Amino acid sequence: MALRDAVLAALLDGESSGYDLAKAFDASVANFWMATPQQLYRELDRLAEDGLIQARVVQQDRRPNKRMYSLTDAGRAVLRQFTATPPKPSMLRDELLVKVAALDAGDAAAVRELVAEFAQRATAKLARYERGRAVLLDGRTEERYLNEAERVGPYLTLLRGISFEQENIRWAEHTVAAIERRINALR
Repeated sequence: MALRDAVLAALLDGESSGYDLAKAFDASVANFWMATPQQLYRELDRLAEDGLIQARVVQQDRRPNKRMYSLTDAGRAVLRQFTATPPKPSMLRDELLVKVAALDAGDAAAVRELVAEFAQRATAKLARYERGRAVLLDGRTEERYLNEAERVGPYLTLLRGISFEQENIRWAEHTVAAIERRINALR
């Protein structure tokens, strides 16, 4: 998947400035796609050049003018084609897992601390995702939301992010305990 596809999907919610898109991008797709604001702005320029989005300038009095971006029909066609194409297999490249794999030759206590910090970050992300879920549901049951919402894709990807972080926490807690037992057995 290219950043292009993630940006086009993020613009399905409607017209957005680059700044607002970067904030929304971080909140809505960060659980499955990461991009810096600089990457995002470069991609917006490319998408506009390719005719997949259009930009209009909004004049502002006490601030710099801002560009508002929206999908074009060509951008929607690219998204339709993208959604119909089988995805490439996912690849996991995780430096922390390499450190865990090498802990027997290294500093097991340091690795244990790195995994514990990973669990803390996963717990914070899970809490953020759960808050986002509550905002999307807005007091509705999941079934009612899925039946009534104009767009359900962001909710369904958020559920995947929630599951991913729950599994990260479960794995990290198990791994910290296993490393701790190993350290104690070797004393």
